[in-house]
Amino acid sequence: MGRADPDRSGHPAAATAGTLDSGAPAAGQPGQARGQAESGSAGARPAGAAAATRPQQAATGAARLRGGLRGPVARQAGILLCFIAAGVVATIPLAANLAGRIPAARDPASYVWDFWWVAHQLTHLGYPWFTPLMAAPVGVQLGFHTVMPLPGVLFTPVTLAFGPAFSYNLWTVILPGLLCYAMYRAARLWLRSATGAVGAAVLYGLSCMLTQQDWYHLNIALGALFLPMALEASVRLRRKPGRRQGIILGLVMGAAMLSDQEFAVLAAIVVGLVLLPWLLRRPRWARLWPVLLACGTGIVIASPQIVAMLQEVVASHGGLSIKPTLLAVSYKQYGIGLPGMFTPTPRVSLFGLNALAGPFLHGRDNEGMPMFGTTLTVLALIGLIVSWRRRSAWQLAALWIGCAALALGTSLWIGKHQYLPLASVWNGVRVSNLMPYTWFVRLPGLSSFREADRLAILGLLPAALLGGAAVEWFRYPARPVLAVVAAAVILESGYSGNPKVASIPTIYTGVDYGILADHTGSIVLDLPFGLRGGIPVYGVPFFPQALVMATEDGHPRSIAYTSRVPRPTIDAINAHPFYKELIAAQHEVAQKCPWRAPQAGSVYLCPHPAGVSLPGPAVAPTGVAASLTPANLAAARRDAARMNIGWAVVWKRNGSVTTFLLNYLHATGFHFAYLYPHHVKDAMLVYKRA
Repeated sequence: MGRADPDRSGHPAAATAGTLDSGAPAAGQPGQARGQAESGSAGARPAGAAAATRPQQAATGAARLRGGLRGPVARQAGILLCFIAAGVVATIPLAANLAGRIPAARDPASYVWDFWWVAHQLTHLGYPWFTPLMAAPVGVQLGFHTVMPLPGVLFTPVTLAFGPAFSYNLWTVILPGLLCYAMYRAARLWLRSATGAVGAAVLYGLSCMLTQQDWYHLNIALGALFLPMALEASVRLRRKPGRRQGIILGLVMGAAMLSDQEFAVLAAIVVGLVLLPWLLRRPRWARLWPVLLACGTGIVIASPQIVAMLQEVVASHGGLSIKPTLLAVSYKQYGIGLPGMFTPTPRVSLFGLNALAGPFLHGRDNEGMPMFGTTLTVLALIGLIVSWRRRSAWQLAALWIGCAALALGTSLWIGKHQYLPLASVWNGVRVSNLMPYTWFVRLPGLSSFREADRLAILGLLPAALLGGAAVEWFRYPARPVLAVVAAAVILESGYSGNPKVASIPTIYTGVDYGILADHTGSIVLDLPFGLRGGIPVYGVPFFPQALVMATEDGHPRSIAYTSRVPRPTIDAINAHPFYKELIAAQHEVAQKCPWRAPQAGSVYLCPHPAGVSLPGPAVAPTGVAASLTPANLAAARRDAARMNIGWAVVWKRNGSVTTFLLNYLHATGFHFAYLYPHHVKDAMLVYKRA
């Protein structure tokens, strides 16, 4: 990307004042009319002069309007709107969620909560990187959480006017278009024609890889927006070092940090690959000071996020560190297999090509769709061939291949078979020392990149640029092939959602009406209960509806969903007898079966009837994991009152919930209040503490 071809003839001509509208009247005509009027004697204005001036003024105003619509700003706005429209089509039926639904997953629900929380704190001049409203009454630090403060602040007016779910859905609707536009601007610096830049934009922003993330992981799609932005800003600084370009690059990097910290690191890698060779080849102060200015600007812009992360590190007293064994296990879960990385994306199944897509559909495709696809792979290789004389083309190819190799993970999967060349045991997990990712995560500061497949998104950036070069080449010597290329791109672009993931409403007034009427600020307990998100976790997965409903009533919640669950937060929650015994009841697994003589007031955590004992030897003593004794229940009841847990919402019912959790609620002072919907078997139950 450091060098562009000297021939830029494919670029549209820059608009100038003289080319805005060739049919406009000459610039001197209005002035001449005024001069004639002024030179005449007072009251001696020619009879037809006024009538002639009015049409000229009207013509001049129309010409200015037409010229403005043809200007560079209007042209860029038109390109952006076209990309947004294409993104809406490529992600059908995602835009329908604007009517008031979101995917039924905890990640989208947490984004809705994030938009609500940022808007709440901004309007109340509060601190957004700590919340007492999750994991209540302990609270949880949000320095490493994907709270997305910058997108939340930008959309605060939308959140206040239409609600946080609408803000979330609006971002998902426009984001594919924004990704295309950002890539288009970066590609214009490397490709000669707008056609090639549009091709690169579509291959990037409408790729199945990113549109799938747009459906279920908004923070990742937002982070991917800053990769081409960082590329464009760093290339412009390299071509024309100066104050303006340094500030722009710093603003981009600071904004990336305020949107997604993981992709801010990836954006920094892009900037480093562009600027470091340029700085080291001919080190001069004229080159260095704009880069230092960019670093300083970025640090200033990102300082609130950086300070919040440091505060969380200090407050956790080392509790943010993840056990190496847990990290090593997670590393092996997110690698990509071969040849799936380069095969047709599942999108082709919408066009009846199930035989191509079927083998590569998998049950966890809502976690990611890290596939370059066959069309992009072929186009990128063609782009490399037709650009083989350009050194930057080989640099882009090296970055693409390197990211693809990293995305394979710590082992090599070919089809359904796993291979471990140069195998070794690392933190209790067998890994391959031949795989680059095995060494990548050992670099200082990079151990948190648990999902190897996300590095494929970084590889998507150079692959799309090379693909754009192929599209540009087809435009000239092989224009008839361009229609075939466009059809192939359409076949593999976009994403229409995972049929295994349903959608849920964003309003729960029927469940929430009693809590809404309670203005005491009492804590709401959602069952199932857990502190979930990134590793480590506590409790069990809860229903995403709980987080969405929390934005309606504003009550503190016992549950939490954060990118990292700090160990001090888990320890503080577990120190409360109510939560500790609730976890024991919720897991419903007895270490010793309590077939023993009746013990009044106990809640037994096993399906066997109380009071039944086996014949023969004496029954072993029952521990707290087998039954909750009256002393345990009394302590839990007092703790619930002390924490002011006023409500409990039971989102599902089955045998274990009825046998264990409902009995636990009754034993700790909760009484049934109402259910919704009425006369439905799977209705949600709402309990209130007396």
